[in-house]
Amino acid sequence: MISKKALPYWISAGIILIAALWLLAAGRVPICDCGYVKLWHGVKFSSENSQHISDWYTPSHLLHGFLFYAGLWLVARRLSFGWRLAIATLIEAIWEIVENSDAIIERYRAVTISLDYYGDSVINSVSDMLAMVLGFYLARWLPVWASVAIVIGFELLTLWIIRDGLALNVLMLLWPLDAVREWQAAG
Repeated sequence: MISKKALPYWISAGIILIAALWLLAAGRVPICDCGYVKLWHGVKFSSENSQHISDWYTPSHLLHGFLFYAGLWLVARRLSFGWRLAIATLIEAIWEIVENSDAIIERYRAVTISLDYYGDSVINSVSDMLAMVLGFYLARWLPVWASVAIVIGFELLTLWIIRDGLALNVLMLLWPLDAVREWQAAG
C-alpha cells in the first residue's frame, strides 16, 4: 500500500511514464535514429540535438524546476512539497508533449535557427522531465540567492556558448525577431 505522503511522488513518476508512452504512441523515436545513446550531445546545429540524454537545452529544463517551484510556492504554498512536485511534473510533461507535436516542431523550424530540429527522442524528453524534477528539488533546498544565481548563470552560459537559452527560446517561439535569429545564426 502506498502511503499518503508517498502518493504524490508515485503520481509524479506515473506522469513521466505516461508522457513517455504518449510520445511513443505519437510516433516519437525512443532513441536517436543514429542507433546509439550518448550521455551528452554538445553540437547545437545537428540532427542529433535533443536526441540523446542531455544537451545544451537540458539546463533550460532544470530552470523550469526552479521557476515552477517559485511559482507554486507563491500560488499553492499550502500544498505539500510532494503535491507541488506532482503539479510541476504534470506541467512539464504537458510541455514535452506539446513541444513534440508537429505544429510546435514546425513552428520552431519556421521561426528559429533550429532547421534540423525534428523533435525530441523519448529518452531526451524523459531526461528533460527529470532535469525539471532535479531543479524543483534544488530550489527547495538552496537559498533563494543561489537559485537566482543558477538561473542567471545557466541563461548566461547558454547565451554565450550556443546563443540560446530558456528566455530566448520562449521569445522566439512566441514572438520571433529577425535580429535575434540573425544573431543566433552568426554563432
